[in-house]
Order: sequence, then structure tokens, then C-alpha cells
Amino acid sequence: MELRELANIIREAGVVGAGGAGFPTYAKLSADADTILLNCAECEPLLTLHRQLLARHPEEILSAFSLIAETVGAKEGIVCIKKEYRETLAAVRAVLGNFPQLRIHELAGVYPMGDEVVMIYEATGRVVRPGGLPIEAGVTVFNVETVWNVYRAVKDGAPVTAKLVTVTGEVNHPVTVRVPIGTPLGDLVEMAGGMRRPDCGLLVGGPMMGRPGKPSDPVTKTTNAILVLPENHLLLMRQKASIPVQLKRAASICCQCQMCTDLCPRHNLGHPIEPHLFMRSAANQDFQSTNAFLNTFFCCGCGVCELYACPQGLSPRTLISEYKSGLRKAGVKAPNVQAAETPEGREYRKVPEHRLAARLDLLRYEDPAPMQAGLQAVPEVRIRLSQHIGAPGKLCVKPGDTVTQGDVIGRVAEGALGVSIHASVCGVVTQADDREVVIRAERR
Repeated sequence: MELRELANIIREAGVVGAGGAGFPTYAKLSADADTILLNCAECEPLLTLHRQLLARHPEEILSAFSLIAETVGAKEGIVCIKKEYRETLAAVRAVLGNFPQLRIHELAGVYPMGDEVVMIYEATGRVVRPGGLPIEAGVTVFNVETVWNVYRAVKDGAPVTAKLVTVTGEVNHPVTVRVPIGTPLGDLVEMAGGMRRPDCGLLVGGPMMGRPGKPSDPVTKTTNAILVLPENHLLLMRQKASIPVQLKRAASICCQCQMCTDLCPRHNLGHPIEPHLFMRSAANQDFQSTNAFLNTFFCCGCGVCELYACPQGLSPRTLISEYKSGLRKAGVKAPNVQAAETPEGREYRKVPEHRLAARLDLLRYEDPAPMQAGLQAVPEVRIRLSQHIGAPGKLCVKPGDTVTQGDVIGRVAEGALGVSIHASVCGVVTQADDREVVIRAERR
């Protein structure tokens, strides 16, 4: 298949990264990639859907992954799986002989192994330039569900209308379900048997990089997990902390121990991000050297510094994110720098995932969340027209319209970075504006 043909199929099907920021997948296809990686690291504690999906559909996913490799002209494709995912490894090995261009690379059970910059180094030994894109190192990374969506788009012409989501924590029956995009998060909690206790909140995404959510919030193309946690849980309480208070705490108790920097995954790949220097400068309003602030552009936001490394319970990641956002709004761009040599002690500065889960008080939630077969039915969906990096879909339906699952309801402008948005259920449009479309599903 020609690269342009595959890119058009993927774009029209609305395929984006099924997690993270949701970068449009067609834009990652490049003839400059001599190596492509399949990301099955799950990255954060309690997330399970990628290993489950790959174990269930190894032949289909590897066939799509191999097609991508052949189309871009990559020399090899590397399937990156954590060593402890034994069932998934066995399933992949059983069919790997059908794809001579592919090989497996077993990953250690450390965080944040799913960070594409970290994974690229682990699998290939290449260091991505600070602030650069993986393609600059000749590599492209795709996660498992993204490649599954590519398979369905190529084989069946199926657009992305559903999402796999793991629901766990304080629920009666932790589960991974496939739901129409736009399903309210509260509906997913009920699919998991409801909450075990009333005083709970929702964390959307993983425990390290997730955000607070409400039951009315909709599932998007990047929703991987819903963690139901007690309202007084450390992870939810930290989300409520104010920036001024965090700065004052840093000014009063940051001891400059450097643990945040010593354990920073990007710093340990030679990137010039040093959280301890940023904390010193920000807390004391010391602007003599701007490097501490400019280097915040190289933070990946993994949260190791504040949720694992800091012995004082401070919030380097949160403050760095605030300052980085302010710099961007002011029109400041990341400096052009090269990575330093990878520190010799990097192997001893990795964060074991089991220990991280213990530190976050999550071991009690490490229950199986089995994947249910089939698409769950819901009465109504609220589909956002912006679910990914790039331009949102342009509304092309109105209230009263009848739509079929897969119909385009938001079309990206020609030439813009973005993908089409599709109806995830059959039904009637009840609300529609430039932000979202609400569809009442037909009864079956």
C-alpha cells in the first residue's frame, strides 16, 4: 500500500493516538522512520487494556503493525512488552513467525516505561533530542489500541466510534469495557457494578498523569481508564492544591536534596531538565538565571518528581506545568539544545512500578479488570468535536438529524492537522454546536 493511501484511510477513519494527547496517527507516518515501535507498556499502575487487547487479537494487531512498517519502509518493527505480561508475550510469540520484519523487546516493570522517549532508548539505544520528535531519531511509536484501530480502518473501513476503558478502584467489579465514544463516565462506573462507597471521586487516566473527572464527562478517543478513589485519597487531594500555596511550601521546606532531579526520567537521558533548580528559582523568585525556567519545556509531566521522589511532598511537576504554560502563552519557545551523555547511574534510578503503586496507596486496587466482549449499549452520547491535538472537526449535523453509527458529524478542514469525528451510535441529534454533538441512541 502507498503511504499516501494508508494516511488517507487513517485520517478519514478518525484514528488518533488512543491515549496521551491523541496525536493524529496519519501525521506520524513517515518514510524517515527506519524503526517503528508498538507500545504495550501500559506505563501507569492499574492500567490493563493494551495488554488485554494484544493478548486477544495478536494476529490482527501485528498484521496492521507490519503493514505500517512496510508502508513507511521501516527496516524493522519492535513489539515492546513488559516482561511480567506473560499472557500477552505468549500470544504474540505464537504468531510472531508470520511477521519476519517484527521482533519482541521485553521491557522492565518500571515507570514511566510508556513514555515514548524512554521506550525508544530502551528498545533502540537512541536518544531523542530534548524538545524534539521521535522521527528525528528515525523512530515512530504507536500504542496497541491505535494499531487495532488502524487494522479495523484498513480491513473493514470502520471509523473510530468506540473506546476501550479500564474501570477500577472503589468499584464492585473492576472491568475493561468497550463503549461508544461520548458515553458519560458515570455510565462506565455502573458497568463496573457501581461504587463500593459513596464518598468517591473520579480520576480520568492513570494515577500519575490523570485528571479529575465528573460522572457527566464523556469518554473521548484518549480515555484509557477511570479510577474511582475515596475523596480523601492522596491523588485526588493533590489535584486540589493551589499554586500560591505550593510555591510558599516550596520556599519554606524545599531542602534542595536533588531527589526530584536524580530520579527524573528525562534528566537521566541527558535532557537539561533539573526540577530542583527550578524549585529553588521559582520559590525564591530568583530570575538571575533563566535556564531553570526555560528548561521546563523539556518536562514530560510524568509526575515522578512529586508523587515518588520528593521526601517533603512538594509539587515540582505541578509548578513546572504552570510556568511552562505561562511561557507558551507569552510566546516563548523551547531553547534548541542537544542531550548530554546519559548518566552512568541511570539503571539505578528507575522507579519500580510495584513500589510506585505502594507509595500511592494503590496496591489494594490491583484486582483483575477482565475485558468484556462486545460493545456496551448506552442511551445517550455527548461527542466532543475536539478530541485530539490539532484542529477540531467542523460541525456538519444539526438538531433533529438522524444519524447512523459511523456517519461523519465533524469534518476536519482540508489541509489542517486533524481527523474526522464520527457518530458513535445510531440515533437522533438532540443538541449540536461547535463544541459537541449530543445523540439520543435509538432503542433496540
